[in-house]
Amino acid sequence: MKTYIASNALYAFILCLITLGASWAAADESEAWEALREGRAVLMLRHALAPGTGDPANFDVDDCSTQRNLNDQGRAQARAWKPFLREQGIDEARVFTSQWCRCLETARGMAVGAVTEWPSLNSFFRNRGDGGMATKQTIALVNELGEGLPVVLVSHQVNITRLTEVFPASNEGVILALPLSENPTILARVSPGT
Repeated sequence: MKTYIASNALYAFILCLITLGASWAAADESEAWEALREGRAVLMLRHALAPGTGDPANFDVDDCSTQRNLNDQGRAQARAWKPFLREQGIDEARVFTSQWCRCLETARGMAVGAVTEWPSLNSFFRNRGDGGMATKQTIALVNELGEGLPVVLVSHQVNITRLTEVFPASNEGVILALPLSENPTILARVSPGT
């Protein structure tokens, strides 16, 4: 009987911790979205699903046929951002993207604002040594932005990992506090979940 009561008490305690953890996570995420809406944070996301790794040997930034591109699921993932952001009170945003076709297609598919190409958001998967400079340029560009609509950056896994040490899934984003730095404060990891 004592064992049964003890195991029920332990179970209740664990359930309580899980519930509290979920509540704190929801509160933290809510605060992250508020910071993004108010211009105190930016959303940096990995492009939607483009099967494979890296790019073909004949890669040409100006020729999508030489690149990994979004598949149907990836295009659906990109479109899922618009209603997901709307649920968070964001109907429009300033969108900056890598020049890679999979990022451009993700940014345009989100349909939340004009899309501007930033070479500093381009992948350095093949040239890891370029990561430090690209990261510094992105930080400087973000911190130079004036007040306005929320900011969304569409980039690549290597870029996000270099800046945040987070290894995002395809179509996953991180909300980062401003001003941006080489050791940014991560407010939340988010995804429309498609």
